Amino acid sequence: MLTIALSTLRMRWVSFVGTFTALALGVGLIAAAGLVLAASVAAPARPPQRYMVGPAVVAPADTLSVSTRLSGLDSAQLADSPGLPADLVDDVAATGRVVPDRSFYAQVAGVFPDAGAIPNAAAWDAEAAAGGDPVGHGWSAAPPTGYALTAGSAPAHDDEVVVAGLARPGDRVRVRTVAGSRLYTVVGTVSARRSEAPVFFTDAEAARLSPQVDALIAYGPVHAVRAAVGDRARVLSGAGLAALDPDRTRDAAARNDTNALVGIVGGFAAFVAIFVVAATFGYSVVQRRREFALLRTTGATPRQIRRMLFGEVALVSTAASAIGCVLGPLAAPSMLDRLIALGMAPDWLPDSTSWVPLAVAFATGTGVGLSGVLVASWRAGRTRPVEALREAAVDTRALTWGRLLVGGVALCSALVMFTTTVLDPESATSDKTYMPMVMVLTVAVGLLSPLAVAPVTRAVTRLGRSTDGAIGMLVRENTLTSVRRTAATAAPVLVTVGLTALLGGAAGMIDHAENASTGRTVLADYVVRPIGAPGFDRALVARFGAVDGVDVAAPVPTTVYAVHAEAKLIGFPAQAVTPTTLALALDTPVLAGSMADVKDDSIAVPEHWARSVGDLVDVWLADGRPAKLRVAAVLAEGPLPYAYLTPRYGTGLAPMLYVKLRPGADPAAVRAALDQAAAGEKAAIASKAEWLAGLADGQADASRIGLFLVLGIVLSYTAIAIVNMVLMAAAERGTDIAALLLAGATVAQVLRVLVLESLLAVTIGVVLAAGATAVGLGGLWLALLRYSGPVPIALPWTLVGAVTAGAALLAVLATVLPGAWRVRRPAVELAGRRDG
Repeated sequence: MLTIALSTLRMRWVSFVGTFTALALGVGLIAAAGLVLAASVAAPARPPQRYMVGPAVVAPADTLSVSTRLSGLDSAQLADSPGLPADLVDDVAATGRVVPDRSFYAQVAGVFPDAGAIPNAAAWDAEAAAGGDPVGHGWSAAPPTGYALTAGSAPAHDDEVVVAGLARPGDRVRVRTVAGSRLYTVVGTVSARRSEAPVFFTDAEAARLSPQVDALIAYGPVHAVRAAVGDRARVLSGAGLAALDPDRTRDAAARNDTNALVGIVGGFAAFVAIFVVAATFGYSVVQRRREFALLRTTGATPRQIRRMLFGEVALVSTAASAIGCVLGPLAAPSMLDRLIALGMAPDWLPDSTSWVPLAVAFATGTGVGLSGVLVASWRAGRTRPVEALREAAVDTRALTWGRLLVGGVALCSALVMFTTTVLDPESATSDKTYMPMVMVLTVAVGLLSPLAVAPVTRAVTRLGRSTDGAIGMLVRENTLTSVRRTAATAAPVLVTVGLTALLGGAAGMIDHAENASTGRTVLADYVVRPIGAPGFDRALVARFGAVDGVDVAAPVPTTVYAVHAEAKLIGFPAQAVTPTTLALALDTPVLAGSMADVKDDSIAVPEHWARSVGDLVDVWLADGRPAKLRVAAVLAEGPLPYAYLTPRYGTGLAPMLYVKLRPGADPAAVRAALDQAAAGEKAAIASKAEWLAGLADGQADASRIGLFLVLGIVLSYTAIAIVNMVLMAAAERGTDIAALLLAGATVAQVLRVLVLESLLAVTIGVVLAAGATAVGLGGLWLALLRYSGPVPIALPWTLVGAVTAGAALLAVLATVLPGAWRVRRPAVELAGRRDG
């Protein structure tokens, strides 16, 4: 049977070229994604980036451990550094020389060159944006951490600094810290690093700005240092110093983004490849019924028929998978570079040389091919010898019971999944929830598509029959008597248009819902955001708060740890803010108690804490300090699942200010006063409507990145599938073309019939896609209705229209080009050929 399989591949190469291409590209994409995943997961530990010179570093514990009643000791990662106690610093100093290292927010906010020494402010902003987090240190910590002067000298006075960037010695710079901003003179420069944008002060000035010692570089014997520290802190050395790198958390987040994205890419690649392969072989079996029947007539058993089909697929999938494994390593570096450029992967990840992703991709490709032909081979083996006598290409049964059963189960599964999102509306905003539903719904509609061919054809061709005479009648009847061929041609159009509309529409609707939810939550009239900085310092917050006629809420993010259900230590998001101004600027629905009762010894908690007003709760602050606070208010669940404390517990910057007009205040006068308060500062003041519009644009941009990556995969596959299916359908039209030519039809009329049939199949695919989109987006709309209220159906009409037009153009070209070649051959010769 292998010899026969080779012969059929040679004779029916048109039926397999699309499958071969789709599998090769799919395996190549899976291999590339696997190599990127391997680079992310299996990358060697990154060498320490900050503490590269010191032999040992004493650092505070970075975890909080608490004994719980039900599960014993439990731990959680601390959000803030607790610092080193003074007695520990003294004990370590007794072992040898030590260098205290303080790390705190410090950012150059303005440069005033004495003689035009540096470029303009825009150049400085670009330089600062390219660096890492703005951070201040004492100068004594510079040499042990690998910094060396590139110009000038070390700071000798408290009004002098050393910076990295475009400033030069002699420039005056304004440096912003948590407390406020102050002018300093640049006396030296160091080379910039991607991990941080440092500002070095004198040790005394650093201690004034941040009294807490965040790390201690110890030059004494490591064993003596460990003995002096005991269990009060961590002693790190060698490769372990990488745990103290400032961008460690950012790198971990980027690697998680990388893993999630390449997983989605690989999943969609496998999904669409299986769809293409299964559709191709399913239709191939329909085309080859007479061939299989003749083999049965000559004595071939059903098992031999199946072996022949599996042999064909094994040859195609093996060759395609091998090609894909060659393409994958070529594409992986470009994919990784693209992810790095999008900020979705760390820039230090090396290219992977692992063979495991290639082996997995090869096995996936061959497995996809064999699984795609599984059902088709079973159907081929059931072909009866009597079917060799059939000459007409009439589909007597458009949908098998097996396909109807699987399609019905898939449709019911999709409806159940959508119902689940309606009951749990927050899950509808997650791609991990919605994308699987889209896949299952698309499969269901694709399997049940033959049921729609006849009614859609009659509806669409009714106009054609009345205006195009015999040609319209031929198109209609050919379509109705070739339901499987039409459904097979419409299926890739369904996937192309349907996934474009579903994914694009879902992204837009979810963005609208999140934006609407935010809009209802924010009661403020104005929102002030920092530009080029992580937040506002206290002095700037006070300046805005001094504006007449407004109340300003400046929430500072923090974390509060508490034991949940007496078993698990959890870090809950919290905000430190003046509760009375918060209630004016943000909608924080109170179920019990009052926000006005939140004092320094109390806390407002969300409902899921399962606490009552008046309860005393044991909590731990962001740096691990314990506190016993009284519950002053219980808040309803909503888009702001925060616990709220007074400003006493906020040690960082306010990332956003909410400004609420007082009754009777003049909006124009207030806006002018706000602009004056922001003079000289990089702050963007926007009305609530302006801010929400900008927020929606930002959400749309973020959604488009992932959407275009996924759609790029889908469209490349389905373009191949469309062309492949049309070519397969055209390959068996020799007899039909000959009959038309012998009946007196002109070449133009024959080509017109073929083109109209292809366009009708595309139209059916679009109608099916519209139905799937209506079901999918309708279910999502019901879920989002409970989440945020009514949202518009935000279909990307331009993109959907372009994709639909592209699908139609591909179908027409794949019809006209081979059709034009066929009609130039003698009609008698065409009548005797069914393929090639």
